[in-house]
Amino acid sequence: MHTPSSGIPAHESGNAGLMKAMSPGVVDFLFRQLVTGRPPEDVQWEQEGLSLAAQPEGAELARRLAEADIDALTPVELFHYVRAAQRLASWAEELRQAAVGRYCHPPAGTPRSAGQPAP
Repeated sequence: MHTPSSGIPAHESGNAGLMKAMSPGVVDFLFRQLVTGRPPEDVQWEQEGLSLAAQPEGAELARRLAEADIDALTPVELFHYVRAAQRLASWAEELRQAAVGRYCHPPAGTPRSAGQPAP
């Protein structure tokens, strides 16, 4: 039996969708894990230093996220990547809000420079 639009047998159509959703890097990783008899999850990255989940917000986390090849991440690593990016964005937003608050309401006795507009 084929699915109506794809011509793929019905029992294989679910697997085809899964393979389309995985990047070539993930497929390559899973294949190498299968060939060597290791589990499909990569646990080595957890042993090589701070995981993204444990990395404090700041410049180092931003650098790690910017340098990561997201096409090569496993689904678990991609989940941690997204969570770390969300934490970094929230942290940066808090910095921005603090700076805007400081700009709009400077501490008493702080003179404004000549080029700085009044709020």
